[in-house]
Amino acid sequence: MLQTPLTLTFKLFALAPQISVTDAQDQLVLYVKQKLLKLKEDIKVCRDRAQTDQIYSIKADRVIDFSAAYRFTNAENQSLGSVKRRGLRSIWRAHYDIFGPDQTETPIYTIREENPWVKVLDGLLCEVPIVNLFTGFILNPVYLVENPEKAVVMRLSKIPTFLSRKFTIKQVDQLDDDTQITIVLSLLMMILLERSRG
Repeated sequence: MLQTPLTLTFKLFALAPQISVTDAQDQLVLYVKQKLLKLKEDIKVCRDRAQTDQIYSIKADRVIDFSAAYRFTNAENQSLGSVKRRGLRSIWRAHYDIFGPDQTETPIYTIREENPWVKVLDGLLCEVPIVNLFTGFILNPVYLVENPEKAVVMRLSKIPTFLSRKFTIKQVDQLDDDTQITIVLSLLMMILLERSRG
């Protein structure tokens, strides 16, 4: 069980996106490094920055595609579930479906952006010289993880910062260990896909 709140920090000035995940005690619990120029995503999730202790894997089910599914497995290659962007709806508002290990067609949770206007304003203001330096401090997206009854179980929020990209994940409902890690891996993948924003 991961001790929330979790803090996600993107490494500054790195060619390949790298995320460190620390728990409530500020201990590193997950480290993700996305490979550059991969046609088909295959991401290692490790316990350490040296990437010697891989505990999870995230693999795309197809070559670069807007609606690819990203499957999660543990170190024993057991399925933990997957996440998939929900088609054209994600152009206006980030929207992803989370599926369980049985990979049925029915999502067990969804991730949605709380306020899509943040995306619109960020897109407009990031083109304005000087103003674009402050958008990361002013415009901070929030993503909600909801169950089929629309109850929020986790919340991912961008922390206001000038230079770095930091997010926090807060759990707001009880979850078992497997479900918690599936949701956290889904949020990590979603952030990597949405990383071009704020």
